[in-house]
Amino acid sequence: MTQNLAWPSGAEMPLPEHNHHVLSFLSSRRSSVAATLTAPGPNDDQIDTILTIAARVPDHRKLVPFRFLIIERDAARRAGEAACRIAQQREPMLPEALQQFEKHRFLRAPTTVVVIFKPTEGHKTPVKEQLLTSGIAAYNLVLAANALGFGAQWITEWLAEDRAFADYLGLQTNEQITGFVHIGTCTQASLERSRPELADIVSRHK
Repeated sequence: MTQNLAWPSGAEMPLPEHNHHVLSFLSSRRSSVAATLTAPGPNDDQIDTILTIAARVPDHRKLVPFRFLIIERDAARRAGEAACRIAQQREPMLPEALQQFEKHRFLRAPTTVVVIFKPTEGHKTPVKEQLLTSGIAAYNLVLAANALGFGAQWITEWLAEDRAFADYLGLQTNEQITGFVHIGTCTQASLERSRPELADIVSRHK
């Protein structure tokens, strides 16, 4: 059984300390292509651990501007069929190959977690800041899945911007999809891609 990593409110937290294991883990983080992920995916205890860590993000004024929706098994098949119907409504002559892709979209990996942005409108914490918190939750989710030994990919694609699909998932009118995080067991290693040179992205204010 996976260890419960939730901390009680008001607990005294440990101070930061040098941890070369974490540094190595973060320096080698790499997304896994969803189509290369297979079973087994995380079990219920592991999903709870992943989402507990995902929710541990900077959140100004504790608004919790995000929530998670898990899609697996039969729900994944139905979500793909819904995506296909919506795609065909947008493009009636959608080729058969793309229809099949949409139908299997949520079957590419055993588990998909939809990260949903749910802002508090009219609050003194800017909506932009709330959106950033939702994005950090999605990234934390990827890191937690990786730390448990799973591959993960955070992607959006057209569905994240489609209101009809948001309605299918039951999102409220003020909610949006931050992204889909696909999780499963890696079948192949990811290759490193080019990264920015620090000299190109770092400067010091004078």
